[in-house]
Amino acid sequence: MKLRCAILDDYQQVALTAADWSTITGQVEVKSINQHIDQQDELVELIADCEIVVIMRERTPFRASLLQRLPHLKLLVTTGMRNASIDLDAAAAQGITVCGTGGAGNATAELTWALVLGLARNIVQEHNAIRNGQWQSTIGTDLYGKTLGVLGLGKLGTKIAKFGQAFGMDVVAWSQNLTQERADEVGVRFANSKEELLESSDFVSIHLVLSDRTRGLIGAADLKRMRPSAYLINTSRAPIVDQEALAEALQNRWIAGAAVDVFEVEPLPKDDAYRSLPNLLTTPHIGYVSEANYQAFYRDVVEDIREYLAGSPVRTLT
Repeated sequence: MKLRCAILDDYQQVALTAADWSTITGQVEVKSINQHIDQQDELVELIADCEIVVIMRERTPFRASLLQRLPHLKLLVTTGMRNASIDLDAAAAQGITVCGTGGAGNATAELTWALVLGLARNIVQEHNAIRNGQWQSTIGTDLYGKTLGVLGLGKLGTKIAKFGQAFGMDVVAWSQNLTQERADEVGVRFANSKEELLESSDFVSIHLVLSDRTRGLIGAADLKRMRPSAYLINTSRAPIVDQEALAEALQNRWIAGAAVDVFEVEPLPKDDAYRSLPNLLTTPHIGYVSEANYQAFYRDVVEDIREYLAGSPVRTLT
């Protein structure tokens, strides 16, 4: 008898074509669910009989309360090697193996820079103006010679720093763990404090992992430190920035604008204020949504399932 596998939140209906599933379909019956299910009872009804569940990033949280209602679940596979929405301790207590995947690695950095350019040149506003019969309604902000502040100089932060340098920007970086040596390695200026970076930057881009130390790292006082002409870009995790404070900063023009790809509740509720702020550029958490990334994700998902069935799971999360 085949094991049952459910793929959740397959919004674009590409999971089954992004990789070759034929190596496991003899042992596993796979179904894809392309609608987000936010009611736990409805979700349990759909996947209660599944031994394997595949989830996309943090689209559907797997907390203890949900895991306890899935007695058949043996393998949970998440795209990426980090997923703060999974209760790993609860999964381990139930004997559930949790595995992750690799990724293509460039999609989020590329989207971040698209957002930087979109803010600087008012791309969406000018596009809409043309559709409404207008012509040249804004004046763009130059990037050349401006200061780009990068919060976090890991893989993504380093890519963004190099993009900034390619555009002739002065790049400065800071994080709680960043050293002068690392900044020198990348060829950027080292900010002695978060405050120094915020006060001196024209664009601030966040590339930090969400943790107890980074949750709420950017609050109202920090946003007030930024220049009135400055822009904030967040493609990491929403809770790194105080969401109410950011809305207030945009409404009161403490900063010129912001761009975000991440939200505390996803999908974003239809009545959320973030849908209507005129100086906020939003995208629906598509930083990782690219052909190469999806192919890498689901290729590894298939391998995770195949190796689990062989008794030697790979890329396990603890």
